[in-house]
Amino acid sequence: MTITNLTVLNDSLWSAGQPTRAELAEVAQAGFSVVINLALATSDNAIADEAEVAQSLGMEYIHIPVVWDAPRPDNLQKFMDAMDTHADEKVFVHCAMNYRASAFVALWRVLRQGWEEAEAFTVQKTVWNLSEYPVWEKFVREQLANR
Repeated sequence: MTITNLTVLNDSLWSAGQPTRAELAEVAQAGFSVVINLALATSDNAIADEAEVAQSLGMEYIHIPVVWDAPRPDNLQKFMDAMDTHADEKVFVHCAMNYRASAFVALWRVLRQGWEEAEAFTVQKTVWNLSEYPVWEKFVREQLANR
């Protein structure tokens, strides 16, 4: 699969950048039943009718638009609730570049699943560097401090 910044976290959880229509079909063929999109509808390469495409492929579609320059705790809360609800399913999480997605997955692992920070953020660090984006570094630090 050639999805931008695709990371296979385990057999039932992948995160990535924006997939194409054909790549969404590949995700469905791989047995995923849920798509969580954290990008805005106006993000680069966004699929205007992504919800309909995902649903036509037999996947549930959850859109939690996270503004890149202003991630909010309620965005993370909605994401973590969705992840918890679908814990026994194959979930594909994406945004535009797998920045938001990898950070939210890492936070979910720490805050809801009890992972150690270093282990949870290992994958995120292979995709991007939080310190290059102060808004995100601060957001992550604040969410971890609130546990």
